[in-house]
Formats: sequence, structure tokens, C-alpha cells
Amino acid sequence: MLKRLMVDPRLPDPEALRSAANTLADGLIVAFPTETFYGLAVDPRNPEAVRRLYRAKQRGDAAIALIAADLPQIERHVGWLSPTMRHLAARFWPGPLTLIIEAWPSLAEQIHGGLRTVGVRVPNHPVARQLAREVDYPLTATSANLSGGEAAATADEVAASLGDAVALILDAGPAPGGMPSTVVDVQGERPVLVRGGAVAWARVLESLV
Repeated sequence: MLKRLMVDPRLPDPEALRSAANTLADGLIVAFPTETFYGLAVDPRNPEAVRRLYRAKQRGDAAIALIAADLPQIERHVGWLSPTMRHLAARFWPGPLTLIIEAWPSLAEQIHGGLRTVGVRVPNHPVARQLAREVDYPLTATSANLSGGEAAATADEVAASLGDAVALILDAGPAPGGMPSTVVDVQGERPVLVRGGAVAWARVLESLV
């Protein structure tokens, strides 16, 4: 049965975050707000939880990006960041810029479809960051809707779209909406724009000059 916990978007209740972390530890799905729309969190190390996430969204095997509490959490658990990646992280995190990095073997293979790369970012929303901090590991952050559907800006929209496929919603009121995160691959010599979004590509390039 779907459970909903109200949280302050600026100072989320530690008990609510602890309940969400316990739900994730059980391999279940938690919906949470980000600086754009609501997202869906599972433990990316748990293959069954990741499969449950794909089933809930009625989605194929497309890769799923992660969010983290901070940059050190990413480098402890997910993958190494090059100097260029660190420069972009310092310039745009917390915020809607996703960087493609090499993924460590601890992640479930379904997260990256065998490509051994994964998108990561530190979101500009206290609830999202504190949830990752409570779990002490980066979490999935795919949009909280059926694949191909409209992104959910409220907890009610999450519930209407996904129902009991989600175990818990952290309801912090309406999310701001807007464009999704910009996705950049900087593993090679030159940065490559994978998906345009909230951070203008020109700003990314200018920051590297």
C-alpha cells in the first residue's frame, strides 16, 4: 500500500528520511522531489530493486542516472571523476547537470545496460540530497511517471501515474518543474552534449575555457 510522508522541502524531517531509507533497504521504490520534478529512488546495487523500478515505469533497458549527496559520495561508491569532471562539478553542483562517468562494478548491471558508464549529479534540492546522505549511497533518480508520460510535479501526480508500484512518497509540495538536467559526457578529450536541459550547453563550454 502506498504511503505518503509530508516533509519540509528546506528542512526535511530526519524520521521521514529514515523511513524512506528503510523502505529502500527493503528493495522498494521511494518517490522524492528534485529541483525539477519528482523522481524515483531505488538502491542501484540491488538488481531486484532495479528490475522493480523498470516494471513500475513500464520501461525497457535504457540507462538510469543517479543522484548523490555530494561529490565525495560519488567517488567513494560509483566512480572516479577526472579533473575536467571535477571542474564542472564545482561550477554546476548542486544543480541540474548530469555527468557521464565510468561505473564501478558495485552497481547493478541493469543501471547501465552493460555499458559500464552511468550519469551522476548532485541535485539542488535538500530532500533529494539528504535522502542520499541518509542511505549513504547514491540513488536512482529517474522521473516518477510511466515511460513516455508527463513528468510528475506533485505527489498526487506520482500516485495517479504509478499507484502502489511506489511504496513511499516523500511529499514536499509541488516541484518547480522546468527542463530536465543537461547530460554531458566528458570521458574523452572534448565534452559531448548527450541531452540538452536546464544548464545551457554554451555555459558548460564557457566554464571550460
